[in-house]
Amino acid sequence: MRSTAQLSNRSMLRRGLCVLVGSWFTIGAGASSAFEAPPSKSNPTTNTSALMQNWDKKLPSVSRFTILSAFGGAAVRDDETGLVWEKTLETNQVSWADARAACADKDVGGRKGWRLPSIFELASLMDLSMSAGPTLPLGHPFTNVQLDVYWSATTVAGTPNSAWLVFFDTGKVLNGFKTITFHAWCVRGGMNTDQY
Repeated sequence: MRSTAQLSNRSMLRRGLCVLVGSWFTIGAGASSAFEAPPSKSNPTTNTSALMQNWDKKLPSVSRFTILSAFGGAAVRDDETGLVWEKTLETNQVSWADARAACADKDVGGRKGWRLPSIFELASLMDLSMSAGPTLPLGHPFTNVQLDVYWSATTVAGTPNSAWLVFFDTGKVLNGFKTITFHAWCVRGGMNTDQY
């Protein structure tokens, strides 16, 4: 009798060989490979890849954020990360589970598809050079940002009852129990695999 591992390895080898042979015939026939990226469009208004992420750049505060008319001015794109944030924040405090649920149910500018951001996404909004007001870039377009703590969707590794938090009053990133109440700031776009 063969072991399950032997059958699994043989099955994976067959699949890999089929993909390799299939790719060889496709490329030989003059078609593009399945591994090639599609050609990019030259029109900057339709080329979303140009807007998606500039995580390697630090944009000046005055040109970093764009208020989106497609959302009736109720959402803001961070041109440094490509993420779309709600412009006017709720001021109530909720538990982590309620924060996730509130974002999932949120309607901003007539659009659904909102979520609680990962810790990396939420912390990317901070400008640690700011000593007064929220630790956000000078001239940011957001309203109702509290000098307080905001939930991220990221659970603390090895501690499933805690999640990471951003303190917009001090610029600190710490964690807390998911049952405590803090603020939520919903985001749309991008998705970090480490967020839940």
